[in-house]
Amino acid sequence: MSEFTRFLIVGGFSAGVNVVCRYVIDIVTSYSVAIVLAYLIAMTTAYTLSRLFVFEKSGQSMASEYTRFALVNVVAIFLVWGTSMLFARVIFPGIGWSWHADDIAHMIGVTIPAISSYLGHRHFTFSRKA
Repeated sequence: MSEFTRFLIVGGFSAGVNVVCRYVIDIVTSYSVAIVLAYLIAMTTAYTLSRLFVFEKSGQSMASEYTRFALVNVVAIFLVWGTSMLFARVIFPGIGWSWHADDIAHMIGVTIPAISSYLGHRHFTFSRKA
């Protein structure tokens, strides 16, 4: 199985964690805040699984890798949040879509950064220490 395929599987699982956590967190806070908090939980899940199953050992400390992982994900969280909010608050209301609009918008949002995240993690987060 290729590295990218393993990355997509881990990403898909982490996206599921993201959505489930957003449902739970949404009970006690706003949709917008729940997206961010769920993303942080899913990001930690993705880092752990990526380190174990996707990328070769980098030779860097876990703290260094996690910091780099978080930096790559700073870009991704803006893509996830922005896309989710755009669909849930602008596009879906504009076309009269109301059936699970927040859920579908969030699912669309979590798929957007797949390629940029893979490249960032492959060449930055888990790059071999010189």
